[in-house]
Amino acid sequence: MKQHVIAIGLFGLLVFGAAAQHPSSTNQANRTISTSDNSFITKAAQGGMAEVELGRLAVERAESPQVKSFGQRMVTDHTKVNDELKALCTSKGITLPNTLDSKDEATKNRLSKLNGAAFDKAYMEDMVSDHKKDVSEFQHEADHGTDPDVKSFAGKTLPVLQQHLQLAEQTLPEAKKESK
Repeated sequence: MKQHVIAIGLFGLLVFGAAAQHPSSTNQANRTISTSDNSFITKAAQGGMAEVELGRLAVERAESPQVKSFGQRMVTDHTKVNDELKALCTSKGITLPNTLDSKDEATKNRLSKLNGAAFDKAYMEDMVSDHKKDVSEFQHEADHGTDPDVKSFAGKTLPVLQQHLQLAEQTLPEAKKESK
């Protein structure tokens, strides 16, 4: 009996020792992602969550059918992109944030206090500004990213964000007219 217990204990030490010497594939995957790629992924995840939450707010609070439609498109498109990013991160062993950053939370709180034409104008101004930054960041990652999968994700997503920017810029003048 003592030999059996000792054998099990030694086996446990061997397994634990081997695991300690060989980092898990998750940890190994995280080490292959550069700091800039990891920063991009985090910002993309938080931005995507914000687009979905603000889009839902637009569907609820907007007065203009164009703004409501734009908000619904943000929910649909960014939910799909967020799912793609989650799959990529799962394959790389990266844990994504699950809360909005302070800037996006402040934007959501500010917009939550508005309704109708005032909401439409503020939301669309935010969408133009935000998508300009997004396009720039995704373009930079697509051009200069170091991880081929992250770089590919950015390049694949970039045309969608460019379409969003174009649509936001087309919708903004209407939203401004209605708020006067």
